[in-house]
Amino acid sequence: MNRNKTMELLLGDDVRVLYEQMDNGESKYKMIADDGSYYCRTVASREGAWQNSHLHLHVTEHYLVQTGWIAYASYEGQSILHLRIVTEGQHIVVQPGVHHNLYMSAGSVIHTIKYGINTASDWTASPELDRLTQSLSEYEILQKGS
Repeated sequence: MNRNKTMELLLGDDVRVLYEQMDNGESKYKMIADDGSYYCRTVASREGAWQNSHLHLHVTEHYLVQTGWIAYASYEGQSILHLRIVTEGQHIVVQPGVHHNLYMSAGSVIHTIKYGINTASDWTASPELDRLTQSLSEYEILQKGS
């Protein structure tokens, strides 16, 4: 995702707080430590939207849904798409090496914790999964994810 608004605040020597307004309308409130560990509260826009598909080689991501619902998409070789709906109070853990993407329903709120060796270079785009997810409508997501 391209970022169109960013604000940053340093808290001490090893933690910074970052606000990002994403092109898809999401607002992200992040707290990032120098060791790369990361907490983020993400608030979806008024319309549901996909994020960008990606994978991490060394980072584990833990997503918790506070409000609304998300669709979690993952990809295995041979273009096999796995889609799961995650609702309020549920969570999902994404292990390193898994191609994944999230669809956030309108107004949903999630919390993300990232840990492991988290560097700027540990985010790799997954165009294969984007091809399978970006064109899915919310209706199709709900049909395939149940």
